Amino acid sequence: MLEKLGLRVRILLFFALLAVGAVAAVGVAGWLVVSRSAVPDLAAAVAQAGILAGFLILFLVTGIWYLFDMNVARAIDGLANAIRTRAHADIHDDLGRDKDRARYLGDLAPAAAEISSALAQTRSALAESVARETSRLSGEKARLEKLLADVPVAVLLCTADYQLAFYNGQAVTILEAGGAPGLDRNLLDYLREGPVRHAYERLAKLNDPEAASDLICATTGSGRLLSGRMRVLRRTEHTPRPGFVLTLRDVTADLAAHAAREALLAEVFDRVRRPAANLQTVIGVISEDKDMAHSADLMDAMLSEVQGLTTAITELGQRYDAGRNDWRPLAQIRSPDLMDGVGAQFETLGLDLQTEGPELMLTCDGFELALLLRWLGQKLAQAGHSRSFRLVLAEEDGPGAVLDLVWHGRSLSVGVFDSWLSEPLDPDTPDLTARAVLNAHATEAWTETRSDGVAAVRLPIPNARRATTRPAPIQREVVYDFELLSKARNAGVLESRLEDLTYVVFDTETTGLTPSSDEIVQIAAVRVVNGRRVKREVFDTLVDPARAIPPSSTEIHGITDDMVKGAPSMTEAGKRFHDFARGAVLIAHNAPFDMEFLRRHEKSMGVRFDHPVLDTVLLSAVVYGQLEQHSLDALTARLGITIPEEARHTAIGDTVATADAFLKLMPMLKSRGLLTFGDVLGEVRRHGRLLKDLN
Repeated sequence: MLEKLGLRVRILLFFALLAVGAVAAVGVAGWLVVSRSAVPDLAAAVAQAGILAGFLILFLVTGIWYLFDMNVARAIDGLANAIRTRAHADIHDDLGRDKDRARYLGDLAPAAAEISSALAQTRSALAESVARETSRLSGEKARLEKLLADVPVAVLLCTADYQLAFYNGQAVTILEAGGAPGLDRNLLDYLREGPVRHAYERLAKLNDPEAASDLICATTGSGRLLSGRMRVLRRTEHTPRPGFVLTLRDVTADLAAHAAREALLAEVFDRVRRPAANLQTVIGVISEDKDMAHSADLMDAMLSEVQGLTTAITELGQRYDAGRNDWRPLAQIRSPDLMDGVGAQFETLGLDLQTEGPELMLTCDGFELALLLRWLGQKLAQAGHSRSFRLVLAEEDGPGAVLDLVWHGRSLSVGVFDSWLSEPLDPDTPDLTARAVLNAHATEAWTETRSDGVAAVRLPIPNARRATTRPAPIQREVVYDFELLSKARNAGVLESRLEDLTYVVFDTETTGLTPSSDEIVQIAAVRVVNGRRVKREVFDTLVDPARAIPPSSTEIHGITDDMVKGAPSMTEAGKRFHDFARGAVLIAHNAPFDMEFLRRHEKSMGVRFDHPVLDTVLLSAVVYGQLEQHSLDALTARLGITIPEEARHTAIGDTVATADAFLKLMPMLKSRGLLTFGDVLGEVRRHGRLLKDLN
């Protein structure tokens, strides 16, 4: 019983027992003296002396206890916490304030400082040794991650419970419509269950790690069709139900192309079948009646059918070529870059070219278009039309644009221009004609004669859009944690070890400090899986509070009314956050404040925030005691965590700091024997006077 009490409580009980014993001793001694004395007034005098002595003893013992508590018990407690922090939170500074507070403990504080310094030196030496020994493996790991990140198919590694332990960048692209994947999230949240589950059950029964199963599945969000191959991992004594590797490829576009090809072939057969049948009938008649072989009408009919068959085949061949041209992938190029390239081509020919027009993104083959325009300028100059030109780009209504090559001088006739289109653009590429370039871009070109002696050649570009800022490239990182494959799962949260749970650490910024009337303007969260923060799995969104943000609140978090215009509503943002936190333990600093905002909107969201909750304020009280400061700034400073000034009082900045603080508190909780969520919950509830526990 006494072993479960804190050091200061035990010392208090010691002094209380000492005071009670001294008072009892005085009382017993007075009673013995009075009982043996024959003097009447002596009993009252001894009783009064005993009472006064008792009060003096209590006062003296209380004073000694207070000095002992301030200079010994609290110092020992603080020194123990400081040593534990440096042992588990990877802090390398000296004991500092804690060593000064323990100045009355004799050589204990210097000895603790020496132990802390020796521990830091040992860690440093060990870290250097490990770094040297693992440098080669780290390089190979980086190369492997880079290779897997750029593999052109999605690669996922899952447990037998379909929980994700690994995914690469292509998996993010393919599964994005169903929500970006996350470690320890269920694969069946993103893919329709039937094909995946059937393939796994089939392979698991075979007990053959070399066996593979091909499958076709669809995403739950967009219904995108995927072609996959599944292979199970080897069984071990720790994993009787093995995990599996699933590779996926988006075949929606392939199926569309296949369907178009099938339709084209069906039309080919339909167009050819009737003329061929008629021709077969005519030929049969001729073969049966030799006299009809010389009939002019019959020969004309046969010739007509043959011509019809030839025409049909020719038309279908042209359509097939056009289909190939439509399929041909064209790049996107900025119009200033194209015009600059054309200008350089004209300059090499000694021709003058001025360019104008808006900055657009053109879907085209820039090299071929530049070559075409250079060839056209050269032909016009050689024919004496002009040596000075303007290249004008103009937007059209819809997705297209028009390029006009304009000059002052004699116009170009349609017939001459059409004859030019069949000529090669360059002697080195005789098959690349102007007509071929136009066909490749599914467009045409024609001449125009305008007023005031202005002539032009017009060239439409079917696909063009306004140039915008290029979005940040997707980081094709590999996200994985192979320990998830062998991690045992408990039935209940209370019995689960702390490191076996998945956590979502979050923070909110609001219009004010009254949850019953103020609103959220930003929510941010990160996921902690298997004892580490997953840097790629972040939730961060502004929220439209549907009301003005007070200037006093803006001064704290920097969020203005203009910033939240167009942001999702609380209903939409709350649903997305609830989905991000599904199946996880929620962690926040001063959680009752943030949770009250969320739970007030549960009805409009159609969800319930009934997650288990941990509060880093209460966890800090468990580790350091209630008398310490437990603000986020104080906690992070105590744990050696630096919050950048620009990130403080932003939802994502405070969230990352809270997550890092929790990860450093976790080993300190375990060192106190708090191994499971239930253990921590029981200890947290002892500090209910400090903050309400939400579980």
